[in-house]
Order: sequence, then C-alpha cells, then structure tokens
Amino acid sequence: MSNASLTTITEQQYRGLLERVVFSTLLAMPCCVFLCINGTMLFTLRSKPVFCETSRYILLYNLLFADTVQLALCQLLYIIGVCRIILTYPVCGVLVMLARLSNDISPLTLVVMSLERYVAVCYPLRHATIITIRNTGLAICVVWIFSLLNVLIRVLLLINFLFKNMESLLMKDICSDIFLLLDPITDQYDKAFTYLVLTSATVAITSSYIGVIVAARSASTDKASAHKARNTLLLHLVQLGLSLISTMHNLFIQSLSTILPRLAITRIKNVFYVFIFVLPRCLSSLIYGLRDQTIRPVLMYHLSCGLKHSGPSQC
Repeated sequence: MSNASLTTITEQQYRGLLERVVFSTLLAMPCCVFLCINGTMLFTLRSKPVFCETSRYILLYNLLFADTVQLALCQLLYIIGVCRIILTYPVCGVLVMLARLSNDISPLTLVVMSLERYVAVCYPLRHATIITIRNTGLAICVVWIFSLLNVLIRVLLLINFLFKNMESLLMKDICSDIFLLLDPITDQYDKAFTYLVLTSATVAITSSYIGVIVAARSASTDKASAHKARNTLLLHLVQLGLSLISTMHNLFIQSLSTILPRLAITRIKNVFYVFIFVLPRCLSSLIYGLRDQTIRPVLMYHLSCGLKHSGPSQC
C-alpha cells in the first residue's frame, strides 16, 4: 500500500509538472509574438518625423510603451510563478510596483487621447492651438507623476508594514500583487485608488463620446472625421473595460479559491492571463496599426523587414 501510494503521488506530480510545462510553453509563444509586434510598433512610431511631431502619435507611443512594459512584467511574473521561485518581499515589490505603474498609466493616457479626439472634432479651428507638442508633453508628465505618486504611497505602506510585523522578508508564496496587500489599510487604499481612476476615466471617455455624437449632427462638422473619432472613442471604452476586468479579476479569483481546488484555480488563472492580460496589451498596436493609414504601410514594412521593397539582405 505504501508503494502504491508513493506511485500515485509520483504520477500526480509528473502530470502536474507536465501540465505546467505545456501551459507555460503555449502561453509564452503568443506573448513573445505580441512583444515583438509591440516593439516593432514602438520603433515605427519613432521612425519618421510625422510620428514624433503629431500629438496623437505621441500619446499612442506612451500608451504602447506602458502596455509593452506591463506585458513583459506580467510574463516575467508568470514564469516566476510557474517555476515556483520564492522571492523576497522587496524584490517582488519592485516587480509588482513597476507593473502597477504601467497599468495605471494606460487608462490615464486613454483619457488624454479621448480628450484630444474630442477637441479635434468639436473645436477643429482651435485644435492646433490647444493640442500642441508642449501641451501633450505636459499631459504625459502629469500622467506619469500621478501614477508615480500612487506607487510611492503603496511602497511607503508596504515598507511600514514589513518593518513592523515581519520576522523574515522571504515570501511564503509566489510573487503576486495579491500577496502584497498585507494589511487592511493597503487593501482599502488600493481599491479606492483603482475605483477612482477607472470611474474618472469612464466618465471622461463617455462624455467625450457623447460630445462627438452631438457634434456630428452639426452641419459644420466633418462627418467622416466625426465618424472616425466616434469609433476611436468606442475602442478606448473597450480598452478601459478590459482594464477594469483585469483589475477586478483578483476578487473573482479570491472568491473561487474558497470553493475550488488549487489545480482548478491555476487553470482558471492561465485562461485569465491570456484573455485579460496578454491580448488587451496588444489591442492598441494591432488596431491602430491596421486602422491608421499613416502607420499601416510603415508598420507592415518593418514587420516584413523590408522584404517587399529591399530584398532579403536588409532583414
């Protein structure tokens, strides 16, 4: 009976290890592909003067940069989790805070991009004077400063708790943002800030969308421009909705963990990782790269390494 039990445990461990290897391989492949696409898109947005001198493309670059960093950090944390690597709280805190910083920048940048489209449609004659390179840079700085301030507050709360109540800095489980909510104050602050940002972003983007629809009915408004801006704002709402789902998924996982076994929770987290974290981070580069007539030919040229134009020697 002892040998039979040992054999059963060994087989279960082998199946669990094989499943982790298969899942991690299948998930790493699309993530690497999307990282390459996002990297190419970032390079494209710095390859020509028109992209560096247009506010819309500068904001898009900031959004793509935040999404790419978030995707890379999520993949790194996923690999650490799959390999069962136990980190110290400071190391895990640095990784999670960087991921949190990039995650906060995305919805705030979407708000600025929506306001830019609103001004372009509703105030076309004043667009060039309001949406300047200087004002765009200032808006991006405000987004980064606001996000950095949130990270700083979270770090101070984390350090205060660690030095007061921790005997060892080594974590008891894999690195995750859930395990850094060590006390009720940190948890409450995290929820309050998240709800504030997402609610404000939803109101701002929805108001811009309504304003564009109202302006589209005016006889003096360019119908084609208003229609394109409306579709862009709808895209922003979809992106914001995905950000909301990715933020709320922790509560869903915590609720399921009380009624489902650990293996089932791991499988659900793998599915969530693909559809909530990986795919939304590539939505911007795929849609903007295909929709925008200025970006698309340059992006396709770089993705194909110039094969259609220069031959294989320049790839």
